[in-house]
Amino acid sequence: MLKNVLPILSFPLFCLNINAQSSALEVYKIFETKCISCHDHASPEAGMDLEGTGATPEQRAINVATQLLNATPTNSHAQAKGYKRIYPGRPDRSLLFRKINNGFEPYLEPLHANEGGSMPAYPQPGGALTDLEKEVIRQWILFGGKSTGTQFSKAVLEEFYSGNGEKSFPDGPPPAPAPGEGFQLKMGPFYLAADGEVEYFQKYELQLPENVEVNRMDMLISPYSHHFLAYNFLSASGANAIPHGLRLNSYHNDINLVAAIQEKTDLRLPQGTAFRWDKNIVLDLNAHYINYLLTRPYQCEVYVNVYTQPPGTAAQEMKAALLVNGLINIPNNGNTITHSKAEFQFGADSLYIWGLMGHTHKYGTGYKVWKRLVNGQKGELIYDASCPLGVPGCPAPQFDYQHIPLHYWEPQLLPVKWSNGIIHEATWVNDGPQSVQFGPTSDDEMMVLIVFYTESQIAVSTGEPDMALRPLAVFPNPTAGRAWVQIPDAQEVRLLRLFDLAGKEVLRQTNLQINPIELDLTALPKGMYWLDADGRKGKLVVY
Repeated sequence: MLKNVLPILSFPLFCLNINAQSSALEVYKIFETKCISCHDHASPEAGMDLEGTGATPEQRAINVATQLLNATPTNSHAQAKGYKRIYPGRPDRSLLFRKINNGFEPYLEPLHANEGGSMPAYPQPGGALTDLEKEVIRQWILFGGKSTGTQFSKAVLEEFYSGNGEKSFPDGPPPAPAPGEGFQLKMGPFYLAADGEVEYFQKYELQLPENVEVNRMDMLISPYSHHFLAYNFLSASGANAIPHGLRLNSYHNDINLVAAIQEKTDLRLPQGTAFRWDKNIVLDLNAHYINYLLTRPYQCEVYVNVYTQPPGTAAQEMKAALLVNGLINIPNNGNTITHSKAEFQFGADSLYIWGLMGHTHKYGTGYKVWKRLVNGQKGELIYDASCPLGVPGCPAPQFDYQHIPLHYWEPQLLPVKWSNGIIHEATWVNDGPQSVQFGPTSDDEMMVLIVFYTESQIAVSTGEPDMALRPLAVFPNPTAGRAWVQIPDAQEVRLLRLFDLAGKEVLRQTNLQINPIELDLTALPKGMYWLDADGRKGKLVVY
């Protein structure tokens, strides 16, 4: 089995105003205005005291937060579902948020008849809860329901809810799998100020009713996302050591990689393979977003549609590994800098690679992988991130560090004698203000290779790759003016159109002999656009 070498990312990507009021106090003020006529300290309805005790608002806020966090509700239906009054990090499992939701968060299932009515149940002196107030409560829960400290910027939320903001999913949540096919999980939302950047981790308990096999993960992120990764904890003790809620630092060390992407990806595993998830699996999600808007905040979200099948359906377990070279130094001398690393284990059996994807940051200019020969030299070139879909040998290499392609081997997986192993190599040109090393922000650098593999060969029964399932590739994206579009299985494109967010067609090309298609977008205003190439759709950002 491949050994995972996982980076411990411990550098926060942004700082909050240390003079801001605590997040718990912001929430308490909402309770004080809108809720305590029913949930006062003297006679709280359902035993839920939102007024609290203490001489100051700060003390009462701490008291209320402490009493709500992980508290078992009196409602028997909520108890049976495993809800808490406040389940740290999970608004969907927090009965208080479910009862104030009233359609605000469409991802949530509607209140069950046995959960009681919505809150506030009666007209309050302060009026109904506003969307901004609901968001403040949701953010407090997402960041762990802490009783002290400031975990998010209320000012950014106020600007977003004033109408000056943009969503990752402006049309609402993507549809979830049909009942019986799987389930949907969500990370976020969290909010970025104009020109901001952040990377969060979140422990995510699935609470599956039984063991399952996962044959497909449709991971949906916006073009403003730098990456999304999902890990799983290898032990209950490893999961229990990690706090609930969004966090800036990984802190994890007892984990395994599940999947990693740099753009929205429908990861459909080859027939006969599946990820195997124990019913007690706990994931650790990792999302990195960059707000390219210079004047507006951005709402960041991730959705993952997980498709399942009964245990024992797949003949082979699909596995994943994250191979890291953290010993990289890239001086700012404007020269091409190259780092290589061999990955192998002597005496291991052959492995069968289904997918490879490299990862660098903004100074990256290339990422390649070779089979390693027995003498330690480079053999066959098997991956080139500068080429569409990662297939080596393209005529016009274009490296887009933000959307490095995932290269699949279908219908036959790629055999690698692991006693020989592979060699992965990245190149950079640092023309920035200072030398950089391995680190989490887009101003640092990385050298990471994601590998999907099985330990036995499989063949797709159709004899052909199901390339119709592969989305079109757009690179670079975002772009300053020129971009290329790759259609995985097309020999020509009859009609390519680009639309702005208002639905107006701003570009049209016909009868294109491809691939890839070059687009000149220099005349377009900055913003997000929808791309349609013979029915295949994608998003494109011009900045």
